[in-house]
Amino acid sequence: MLGEIYGFRAHPFQMTPDHRLFYESSVHGRAYAHLLYGIAQREGFVVVTGEVGAGKTTLVERLCSQLDPNGFAIARVSTTQVAGDDLLRLVADAFGAEPEGNKAAVLRGISTALRNGVRRYLLIVDEAQGLAPPALEELRMLSNVTEGGQAPMQTILLGQPQLRRTLASPDLDQLRQRVLACYHLGALSREETHAYVEHRMRAVGWLDHPRWDSAALDLVHHHSEGIPRRINRLCSRVLLGAALERAEVLSVPLVEATAIELEEDLGGGMAPPIFGLPAPEAGAVLREMENRIEALESLTARRERVFQQMAELFGGGRRTHR
Repeated sequence: MLGEIYGFRAHPFQMTPDHRLFYESSVHGRAYAHLLYGIAQREGFVVVTGEVGAGKTTLVERLCSQLDPNGFAIARVSTTQVAGDDLLRLVADAFGAEPEGNKAAVLRGISTALRNGVRRYLLIVDEAQGLAPPALEELRMLSNVTEGGQAPMQTILLGQPQLRRTLASPDLDQLRQRVLACYHLGALSREETHAYVEHRMRAVGWLDHPRWDSAALDLVHHHSEGIPRRINRLCSRVLLGAALERAEVLSVPLVEATAIELEEDLGGGMAPPIFGLPAPEAGAVLREMENRIEALESLTARRERVFQQMAELFGGGRRTHR
């Protein structure tokens, strides 16, 4: 639909991480520099943390796309509450070693695979905040494997902010000493949110049609709090609504109505209480409620038009959506 109406080659706000749409914001640029520095050291751990949807996976996908496949063997492990022994089996399977047998056999298999390989091994552990200290300690022990005085494997740990608290545990002092670079991905600023949205759209052939209202992009930042995945989710639905209406401008009412619609989808949208608030604060809340009512009226009218178009498209009569 977006290609037919607006000429896009692909969807600019797909939820699946795509390194081709990577936007190098100030925080993502620094995080990428930390990754490159860590890789250049040829040993130890690199840690990248961030809130859900901050862009950690996309960041690492971009790194992997830049690495020479003839020089690196890359394995990815996504973990959720995995015990140490099970983590070792996942690592063994990822690097082509035998994952079955007792722990000693699995460790021998991994060590043999690492020492006999002709490429450098890069292990990427996603959702690492789910690992308990004993499992992280197993990864540290794997970093002890050396061949010819060099470590054949490096590890990148990706996780939510609680991973940093886990790594601060006294039990993981030896692992912390092997962390070469650590970076926390923060949110995009208002200006970077503008640039991020426009970057992704231009990457798929956007030529300012539809045109973004600058204030609407400010509202995207407000509702998403600068988190890339939230931006993608909101903008994806904004474009869908715009396409259904053949809109020429992505406006403030459209973004506000879409944000409310998303809140409704998730069971949110409760109005804040105003009783007992000082007059200025109560007035601000009332103004926000009025804006939301206006946006909801716009949303209802938009839904009516969409259902009318769908009814006409499929040859039915007019239907009223309630």
